[in-house]
Amino acid sequence: MNKNYAVIFTLLVFLSGCVATPEPLSEKNSDLTQGNVQMNLIVGQTSKADVLENFGSPNVTTRDGAGREVWSYQRAAQITQSSKQSGYWTVVLAGKSSSASGFETSSRMITLIIKFNAQDVVADFRSRTSNF
Repeated sequence: MNKNYAVIFTLLVFLSGCVATPEPLSEKNSDLTQGNVQMNLIVGQTSKADVLENFGSPNVTTRDGAGREVWSYQRAAQITQSSKQSGYWTVVLAGKSSSASGFETSSRMITLIIKFNAQDVVADFRSRTSNF
């Protein structure tokens, strides 16, 4: 009977390694960077399907005055950094302990506006990154 438990345990270990985890939706949000915009958007070549694959669904879809479809993306990120330094030194008959810490936070925003032509290919795009 101990052999049966060993076989079941071994099968469970192997099967648990085969479980696929889906890619979280938030991964696409992190792909919207100025570098990715410049590398992946080519006027007259990039299709809507390519845009969806690279950046995910847009925040807003509208039409401009000429009737062209316009997709708008806006992503914000909060960046926090903290650092802590501490030290200790001793000298015979004297001692000192010191500690220093710091905390910094900033925000980054990227806005991307893409216009498509009648063939669903990028006709024009503009992007802007703000740090504050």
